[in-house]
Amino acid sequence: MNGRASQTRTEIAIVGGGLSGGLIALALRRHHPEMHVTLIEAGETLGGNHRWSWFESDLGPEGTALMASFRKSEWDGYQVQFPAYRRRLGSRYRSLTSEDFNAALRRELGQDTIHTGYSAASIDAGGVTLANGHRISARSVIDCRGPEPSRHLTGGWQVFMGRLTRTDRPHGIKLPVIMDANVEQFSPGSDDGAYRFVYVLPLGANELFVEDTYYTDTPDLDRSALSSRLDRYHAAQGWDGQILGGETGILPVITGGDFSAFQAQQRVDGVSLAGARAGLVHPLTSYTLPFAVSTALAIAQDAELPGQQLAALLETRARRHWSRTGFYRMLGSMLFGAARPRERYRVFERFYRLNEGLIERFYAGESRLKDKARVLMGKPPVPVGRAISALAGKGAPLIAREEKIG
Repeated sequence: MNGRASQTRTEIAIVGGGLSGGLIALALRRHHPEMHVTLIEAGETLGGNHRWSWFESDLGPEGTALMASFRKSEWDGYQVQFPAYRRRLGSRYRSLTSEDFNAALRRELGQDTIHTGYSAASIDAGGVTLANGHRISARSVIDCRGPEPSRHLTGGWQVFMGRLTRTDRPHGIKLPVIMDANVEQFSPGSDDGAYRFVYVLPLGANELFVEDTYYTDTPDLDRSALSSRLDRYHAAQGWDGQILGGETGILPVITGGDFSAFQAQQRVDGVSLAGARAGLVHPLTSYTLPFAVSTALAIAQDAELPGQQLAALLETRARRHWSRTGFYRMLGSMLFGAARPRERYRVFERFYRLNEGLIERFYAGESRLKDKARVLMGKPPVPVGRAISALAGKGAPLIAREEKIG
């Protein structure tokens, strides 16, 4: 794929080797082993530098089978911790690193399918033109790159820094702590306030992944501040050891917007969109894996359609997802617009007292009507007047991203 005037042919070209693109390629290999698929990723590895986690109940049998070949950490239960209580829940929890994601896909797909280190200069319904001038023509093109920043969506941000540590002695943690809100409620770069919690995964007797996370109004990632707070959290728990790696991220928490205008902004005629670029995320939790799995399976089912038809089907799928997830956007509006920053933890503190099945369906984006009523009934954790004002407001555009190094 080096010649400037060269050209190759494939049946399906997938642009972007992150979670969505990789799972689509895997689903196609499983369901259509004879189909020629090309997976194009600008980075040197698939999946970037990420960790994806999910509940076992998020996936049906087909989805569980699709994820079976990935090496992952697994626990039979998890914990949450708030100022008012602690709770252990029995839902089975899973976590996958991008390193294991990359290894499994390279093993299953092979180098004829995977092409890393190649960025796409342009894409269209007929194929992909790489930055080096090479042209890959295709019957169908699926764009799985990240979305373009858009003023058409509104909300807040989830900002985080994770750290992988090998502790000097056994840490004693048996189950993941999905939310530890017994921490100061600071925003990443100031003392203005945000919903802050710490996320802890025990990956081995002497290995921990600890993430400091904020639901905040601004997309500021202050590495120095987050690193210092991770230092203090480790020290408070008595954890010393060697830092093995880490990751940072700024994810949108979508509370509203004009989804049709967002789709028009992202759209390339005849090109299918998947993943975050298609809006296929959980608007409140920024969860992606269950939706990436279901989309991959849906594409595999309709993979023999002409590219234009596949693109239309996926656009319709994204609109239905937007419609189905309106409840979560409403809750996000109340979280950011009604709850005072330092009191936002009360929303989740109340939520985690609810039925375990309700909690599982919430994260999967499958809340039933009774679930929604139960979440909203009773004494609200935010002032009613502020909640009404928040729902009536438009919210801030999800466009700016900043990172503070010092």
